[in-house]
Amino acid sequence: MQAGILAIASLISRIIGLLYGSPLTAIIGDEGNGYYSTAYNLYSIVLLISSYSIPSAMSKIISQKLAVKEYRNAQRIFRCALIYVFVVGGLGSLLLFFGAGLFVDGYAVPVLRTFAPFIFIFGPLGVLRGYFQAHRTMVPTSVSQVLEQICNAIVSLSAAYFLIQMVKGQGSSIEARNGAIGSALGTGSGIVIALIFMVVTYLVNKGFIDRRAAADKHDDLSYKDIFGLIFKIVTPFILSTFIYNYSATFNSTLFSKILIYVKGIASSDVMTSYGIYARKANVIANLPITMASATAAAMMPNVSTLFATGDVEGTKKLCDKALRVVLMIAIPSAAGLMFLARPIMMLLFPQKSSLSEAAFLLALLSISVVFYSISTVSNSILQGVGKVVTPVINAAIALVIQSVFLVVMLIFTDMGNRALCLAAIVYSLCMCILNELSIKKAINIRQDFRKTYLIPGACAVVMGMAGRLVYELLHIPFGFVLGADGYFTNLFAVGFAIIVAVIVYAFMLVRLHGITEEELYSFPKGTKLVSILKKIRIL
Repeated sequence: MQAGILAIASLISRIIGLLYGSPLTAIIGDEGNGYYSTAYNLYSIVLLISSYSIPSAMSKIISQKLAVKEYRNAQRIFRCALIYVFVVGGLGSLLLFFGAGLFVDGYAVPVLRTFAPFIFIFGPLGVLRGYFQAHRTMVPTSVSQVLEQICNAIVSLSAAYFLIQMVKGQGSSIEARNGAIGSALGTGSGIVIALIFMVVTYLVNKGFIDRRAAADKHDDLSYKDIFGLIFKIVTPFILSTFIYNYSATFNSTLFSKILIYVKGIASSDVMTSYGIYARKANVIANLPITMASATAAAMMPNVSTLFATGDVEGTKKLCDKALRVVLMIAIPSAAGLMFLARPIMMLLFPQKSSLSEAAFLLALLSISVVFYSISTVSNSILQGVGKVVTPVINAAIALVIQSVFLVVMLIFTDMGNRALCLAAIVYSLCMCILNELSIKKAINIRQDFRKTYLIPGACAVVMGMAGRLVYELLHIPFGFVLGADGYFTNLFAVGFAIIVAVIVYAFMLVRLHGITEEELYSFPKGTKLVSILKKIRIL
């Protein structure tokens, strides 16, 4: 249920991001997207090191104390975590602001400096989210994510537009730079709004929290021990998350440096090419991975608690169930993105100059959706059962393999941004394989290959073909009325195609016994879901 709440909120946030992404691209262009993405990748890495791993780490530490009713120690850990992020986040902000020129080139520098102060602000937001996740409620985190994205959308569009108007006529690259700065301001303003909401939520609950802590009779942990515990737990989380997510930033650096300085391609062309990949194809491909990320965040306190209390069988069942749920969504999502890549791209980013290129990149990236979804959940499983260093080692090995692959592709071929897609597939596949081997050694989860992989895969292929067929058939009558190449022709055709695809997938999954009625009841709103499936005679 908690995974469902967080997944829905994350999905809404991603959809908002997609919806404003198209008009934003129309304002700042693919070159502006390139400057933004290049700076954002570096900002994300510093954020990962300073603050981003905090929610998962705090969720793990505090949930363990809450499980044994050490409420006062949970509060002491919470306060120490705030001190930690203020210090580390402040250092991260200073490093990024004053060292921006060392990390990125040209017009990406002022964009990166715009991001810098928001690293300090994100720290306490991460601690508060982790605190409420440890209490087994994802509602505050979910609401804050939606508010963050709404504010991001409004400020990004308005700031980008007004900043571009200030330099209108001074050159397309300068306009793209200002547009990227406006988009960065939108990202930061969303963090500020989310933090305000989380602080208010904490203050509303503070009376109950203080009363429960006052009644606690357990001995207090010393602040020295708490900081030692935080560093012990947070450090592997940081390393794992850093290496796992560093591939995007490292690939961005390799891509720009090799193409500009080895291949001699103009910087503006390289940034435009990277913008099409990062802010169009990759943004859409990341949408279904949201479910995996939400499941991983929600399951962390439960896995840690079950394993800490010695319930190994319960831990295995929970992990197996999480993987199955994620794959039931990730596999058909990947098939849908592959079979409907161009219609989806035209729907969300209809700029004709880069439509074909972006659609091809999306079709390639759809393959990585399944691998990233599995590896995201398997990372949390390993961390939850105490193997916090293992994902770090696995991510490092995968990063080396994909980096060598990408360098070879960029230097010896003319694949350009398609090489980035192939590198993402190689990296996510390596992570899947390595994590799977590590989990088998740790707790040996027994998975039903037929129900987990084979049936959803077969259903997804049929679903994808059915969706594409419906799209092509409907495109003819809609095109006759609305125009063959019209936006609304594509909108209605792809809308109906997706509805048919979902029905076909659900029908086949149930009929082939890929999921049972009892398992459906365990889903968020499972009773309502079963009722709908029975009404349309699928179940």
